[in-house]
Amino acid sequence: MDREDPLWAIIPAAGYGARFGGETPKQYLPLSGRTVIEWAISPFLRRPGIAGIAVVLAPGDERWGELAPATDRVFAVTGGDERARSVLNGLLALRRRAGPRDWVLVHDAARPCLTDEDLQRLVETVRQDEVGGLLAVPARDTLKRSEGERVRETIDRRVIWQALTPQMFRLGPLIDALEAARASGAAVTDESSAMELAGARPRLVAGRGDNIKVTRPEDLPLAEFILGQTGLT
Repeated sequence: MDREDPLWAIIPAAGYGARFGGETPKQYLPLSGRTVIEWAISPFLRRPGIAGIAVVLAPGDERWGELAPATDRVFAVTGGDERARSVLNGLLALRRRAGPRDWVLVHDAARPCLTDEDLQRLVETVRQDEVGGLLAVPARDTLKRSEGERVRETIDRRVIWQALTPQMFRLGPLIDALEAARASGAAVTDESSAMELAGARPRLVAGRGDNIKVTRPEDLPLAEFILGQTGLT
C-alpha cells in the first residue's frame, strides 16, 4: 500500500442541463431544503482528509457565490464548453496546489445522493491501486444491443457495469489522459474513459445503485426520497 498521498476533489458544475429543461441549471434546483449541488458537495466537506475542493463553474455563473461554504477548502474555477474540458480546467487549477501523485476525486454536481460509506469504500480501495478507479454498479437488467429499432443481440450483463461518480485518479496521469484525448479528438464522457484511452484499466468499486444523477424532472422526487431513506436529510 502506498503512502497516503493528499486527496482533492473536483465538482464539475458548468453544465446547463439541456435534457432537464427550464432556465435554472439542474445543479441549482431546490432539493429537500438545499440545492442539488449543495447535497453533491456535502460528503466531501464532511470528510476531513480532503485537502481542497474545486467547484468548476460556467463563465459568468453568479449563483454559486450565494451558496459557497465559508471555508478556504473550497474554491471556484471557470469551466469549459464540455465536461472533459471543465474537469481538465479544475485539474490544472489544482496543479498549482497539489503534486502529480496526489489523488483527485471527480464527482458530478448533479449526483446528490452519495453516501459517506460509498465515498469511504472508494477511497480505501483505490488508495491500494496504482491506476485508480470509480464507483460503479453491476448491470441488473437484461441488456440489448440495437440495430435501428430491432434487437441485434443480447449482451451478457455479467460483464457490464454502470459507471457512477466519484471517480478517483492521480492528478498527473489524469491531466495527461484528458489532454491526450482532447488532442486526438476522442469523445470522453467520464474520467475513466480518458484513462482507458491512455491504456489504463481502472478499478471498479461496487457502489449503491441509488447514487443517481439528476437528469430529468422525475429524478428530483426520486432523489428526495433517497435522501430521506438513507438518512442524509
